[in-house]
Amino acid sequence: QVQLVESGGGLVQPGGSLRLSCAASGSIFSIYTMGWYRQAPGKQRELVATITSGGSTSYADSVKGRFTISRDNAKNTVDLQMNSLEPEDTAVYYCSAHLIPRRSDPVQRYWGQGTQVTVSS
Repeated sequence: QVQLVESGGGLVQPGGSLRLSCAASGSIFSIYTMGWYRQAPGKQRELVATITSGGSTSYADSVKGRFTISRDNAKNTVDLQMNSLEPEDTAVYYCSAHLIPRRSDPVQRYWGQGTQVTVSS
């Protein structure tokens, strides 16, 4: 059973910083792309940032220059450093991973349970 567990959310003032972490555990043969998505109330889930196993990154235009995604392949973790936070960044943030649980399995996508980020004064 594969699990993705996020941590690091919370309440922060505008202009502040937060660091989100996500750890993948369980039966994992190989992990490909990992990423962070977010969903604000009344809106669809949207991409925030992704990172491949080789370290290539991509970001939503709204977070470029403010957020940085990184991963540790040895620990099966992915982090999101969020700086210069704005009220518009308020959302539930979800970790995602495309991975193969066992050698014979196809690539599957897994999601974490989500962590709340609130940016407010």
